Amino acid sequence: MHGAMQRGGVSFWYQELGGLPKPRPALDRSVSADICIIGAGYTGLWAAYYLKKADPSLNIVIVEEHFAGFGASGRNGGWLSGNFAWEHEKYLSSGTAEQVKAMVEAFHGTVDEVIAAAEMEGINADIHRTQELAIATNAYQFQCLAPELKRLHHWGDHRSRLESEAQLRARIAIPSAKGALVTSGVARVQPAKLVRGLADAVARLGVTIYEATRAHEISKGQVITHKGRVACAVVLKATEGYSAQLPGYERDWLPLNSAQIVTEPLPLELWRDIGWSGAELIGDMAHAYCYCQRTADGRIAVGGRGLPYLLNSKIQPDGRPTAGTISQLRGILARLFPAATHVPLAHAWQGVLGVPRDWCATVGLDPETKIGWAGGYVGVGLTSANLAGRTLRDLVLSEPTALTELPWVNRAVRAWEREPLRWMAVRGLYAMLKAADRAEANGKAHAPHLARLGAWIKSQ
Repeated sequence: MHGAMQRGGVSFWYQELGGLPKPRPALDRSVSADICIIGAGYTGLWAAYYLKKADPSLNIVIVEEHFAGFGASGRNGGWLSGNFAWEHEKYLSSGTAEQVKAMVEAFHGTVDEVIAAAEMEGINADIHRTQELAIATNAYQFQCLAPELKRLHHWGDHRSRLESEAQLRARIAIPSAKGALVTSGVARVQPAKLVRGLADAVARLGVTIYEATRAHEISKGQVITHKGRVACAVVLKATEGYSAQLPGYERDWLPLNSAQIVTEPLPLELWRDIGWSGAELIGDMAHAYCYCQRTADGRIAVGGRGLPYLLNSKIQPDGRPTAGTISQLRGILARLFPAATHVPLAHAWQGVLGVPRDWCATVGLDPETKIGWAGGYVGVGLTSANLAGRTLRDLVLSEPTALTELPWVNRAVRAWEREPLRWMAVRGLYAMLKAADRAEANGKAHAPHLARLGAWIKSQ
């Protein structure tokens, strides 16, 4: 895509596919099903996929307000990482240390699981096995590398190692880089291709996906939409960042904005200057971190939080990032890849991800109401949703397995504060984290104190 930068509507990933997909029919009457899933993103689609594979006789319907893959599933950074992105210690309230380590291992294995499923279903999603580089771009970040590696090893994550400044510069030219935490066993994907391929695979299995159908009430045994009622034995809420729009769930997970920009394709001479020939997933050790990928057609995509949260959990329907957010992301591009500073931008967009009050993901099924849920992934949904889908399968089928014993299952999390307290808390948190990053970049002595204060705000 060449010419003026596009902003909003859908992600670049969909623009690459030719724009919005042709919609499936909406629900036009009341129906019955064994299982009704709300939301046709990765979580809902993976749950349907594994349930139907396990028991083809199940009558499963999915109701989706927009189209399959409209939300974060088609807007994310394309990191198939298998990372455990939450505080391990918080899961000790619902499991043992060995169970937390088992959960870490389960997430690692999810990368291979997603790739195997994509291959089985013939989904071409530009999947490229690679490594993740968490780059230290200043002295403070560099000091965090060894303790972070030690922490990961303590919890059973042995995929990572340290890389020196010289080793890093041999593979990618980031001028401010001091070293990196390198994680193997990850992959880059084109997220819209993956979610659309998964939706087609689910439909081929016999699952009915009703698009343009908004659920506005759920209760035991039913889902009420604006176009009809679905009577069902099990309801699975797979709305993730959009959960706050469901009555009764407004304070469960707040919708956090994450935005991205993508450049036009870089000339070969610029790629020779930058390196990055292994298509590694690139992030940094900042508190308000960024995430980048080299796309299959030779662009650079850069993502970050931008304007993180809107009052009353408001979601911008058009997905348009603010000019300030785009400017921040341009700044990250220029800082990490100065050779690409003047490459025109092709597209900018944003989406929302779900954040629980303790910033830790959960999956579960209420044995009384038979209402299940999964989400609160805090930005690592591409792999988390797959593991959640397999776990929901086992919970729905009442099959105790190693997955149902993991400590994120049926874990209770308290609700977010009422407004304007949660708006003040989230905006204050990100202001503090960005202030800590600026102080660290400038070598200020008070930088660690700012970082600790930001972490304290987050933990309250």
